[in-house]
Amino acid sequence: MRRKFLCLSLLLIAGLMITGLTAAVAQAPSTPSSSGPALPYSPSLDISSMDKSVDPCVDLYRYSCGGWQKKNPIPPDQTSWSVYGKLYQDNLTFLRGMLEQAAQLKPHRNAVSQKIGDFYAACMDEGAVEKLGISPIQPELDAIAQIKSAKDLTPLMVRLQLTYSRYSASGSMLFSAGSTQDPDDSEHVIADVDQGGLGMPDRDYYTKDDAKSKEIRARYVQHVQKVFELAGDDVATAKRNAETVMRLETAMAEASLTRVDRRDPHKLVHKMKVADLTQLAPNFDWVAYYREMSYPEFAILNVDAPEFIKEVNALLSSESMDNWKTYLRFHVADTSSPYLSSKFVEENFEFYRKYLRGAKEMQPRWKRCVQYVDYDLGEALGQVYVAKVFSPELKQSTLDMVQRIEDAMGQRIRALDWMSPETKQQALTKLAAIRNKIGYPDKWRDYSSVRIVPDDFAGNVERAHQFETRRDINKIGKPVDHGEWDITATTVDAYFNPQMNDINFPAAVLQPPLYDPKMDDAPNYGNTGGTIGHELTHGFDDEGSQFDAKGNLKDWWTKEDREKFDARTKCVDDQYSSYVSVEDVHVNGKLTLGENVADLGGEILAYIAWKEANKGKDLRPIADLTPDQRFFIGFAQWDCANERPEDMRMRAMTDPHSPARYRIDGVVVNMPEFSSAFSCKAGQPMVKPEAEICRVW
Repeated sequence: MRRKFLCLSLLLIAGLMITGLTAAVAQAPSTPSSSGPALPYSPSLDISSMDKSVDPCVDLYRYSCGGWQKKNPIPPDQTSWSVYGKLYQDNLTFLRGMLEQAAQLKPHRNAVSQKIGDFYAACMDEGAVEKLGISPIQPELDAIAQIKSAKDLTPLMVRLQLTYSRYSASGSMLFSAGSTQDPDDSEHVIADVDQGGLGMPDRDYYTKDDAKSKEIRARYVQHVQKVFELAGDDVATAKRNAETVMRLETAMAEASLTRVDRRDPHKLVHKMKVADLTQLAPNFDWVAYYREMSYPEFAILNVDAPEFIKEVNALLSSESMDNWKTYLRFHVADTSSPYLSSKFVEENFEFYRKYLRGAKEMQPRWKRCVQYVDYDLGEALGQVYVAKVFSPELKQSTLDMVQRIEDAMGQRIRALDWMSPETKQQALTKLAAIRNKIGYPDKWRDYSSVRIVPDDFAGNVERAHQFETRRDINKIGKPVDHGEWDITATTVDAYFNPQMNDINFPAAVLQPPLYDPKMDDAPNYGNTGGTIGHELTHGFDDEGSQFDAKGNLKDWWTKEDREKFDARTKCVDDQYSSYVSVEDVHVNGKLTLGENVADLGGEILAYIAWKEANKGKDLRPIADLTPDQRFFIGFAQWDCANERPEDMRMRAMTDPHSPARYRIDGVVVNMPEFSSAFSCKAGQPMVKPEAEICRVW
């Protein structure tokens, strides 16, 4: 079962393509470094971001964010703009300064600075990249041209998957493969095979029959044709090849699980032996594949999507090898386009960011290069970053907030009137077992074996990807490393991992305006406190609640309690399904259910924890806002955003998070504490009748 991450936001990879160094214990300095550039300061509650002409009882989001929206139009190189997005971009500027210094101060660099500095320098050497043109991928294109039969396909796929499995968010060619935690024994790592192989962001792009989906498919075929032309085909051949790629990908898409299906972890568990996989898909030599990929010896693997693998098997016999060579040529060229010469980069931007997501301009090269360093050498970059921005005091204050919110969760569980004592005890056991990972890993990843040179950008990317693929494969058969992180310390995001049973808050997400040491507790608890509660609640949402305290996929509920829980989450599903995301597209309440439950539960927990932390204190209004009002405005202002309709349409299909407005207004309508804070009246839009309030945790 491929690991699923339940994150607060999605910022990194979608924005790119689609988007002596040793493993020593991390040591943060006693105080962040004051040298070099600093992150700009923004308060966690900004009065100027509000629009006080709006009644908060009608629309808390516009009341809290209307001023921000007017002052912050979407930059032309962005597909959307938000408080999170702005901090992310500020962070890129900060990281740029670090990387430029690492690239220039060659005689005085340590091994960490050498890796990240030379990688960045190679990426920024646009002249060298332009001169190379398509040559960095020519060896792979030549290898594809030489295959004669299905027998030759296995060694070719080994070569391609080693390098290209990390290039695309939709998965590597034909299928995706690697390691995962055993769903039945989360302390061990097993091999895994999953669906993949598509060029568009989701299988629904290939299967939906509405006019917009048909238009997108036609535009995608044009994009595929253009890539073939850039790779050297004449127009007629390129058009014919594009139709071949579309036919193969459509067949794979139709056999793929939907995103909603993939939210049910039981639908992803199909453990078997390699012999069983060979029987399922005999047209691919799995034994040779695992041998030549140098997988550790293993007895059992998991196949997430058997019907997809069966369809690929059928296509391997029904489609000619020439058609498969065409498919592979496209994917090698398309997925590596951001790392090639300008014509490839521009075509990649034109389809994936401009057409699909609405960006008006390409991001400047330095932004892209900073993001590539973060993606490929993230823990080396993070090691330098945390030394500058993340103090032990900040880590301790965050842990204190986490502890208070976990205590609030314990109170809520004990007080539930719909859950039996038996299930409550299991829930409390799981709560007590959650690991809290704050700031950065205790042990940094060791990149010493990755050769990085300042004049070989595409080669650096290839070697970094091969390193990561090997690192993933080599986990198989070993105990799980609970110290491992799945996003970097420089990432403006947070996540809960149900199989690890841990919450993870990188250093970058604990910066102002998301977490503001200069501000009073109310907006900080409304903002970061709600985020902590959000990730904590993921352990108990419709998906996370199916994993036990050890991270095993195991039912710890009584039948009656589960039915009551499902009825309560259906209330949330129905509420959000009634919202319109963009034009004629509604929010998919089932796809977004886990995030919506986490948004609601998280803010309730944050409110309880805030009240407990300030018990007995004489809290006074600030700027004519009561403490409770400051809590809810702080909550709303974490997600102030402007969004392009193209991006909203794509996110409605692919993003498990609801649009920004509904992540705020959709929560507070279920919190009577909000109505009381603003003296709202029955019948106003932000006030639900008591009987209709959604209550889960």
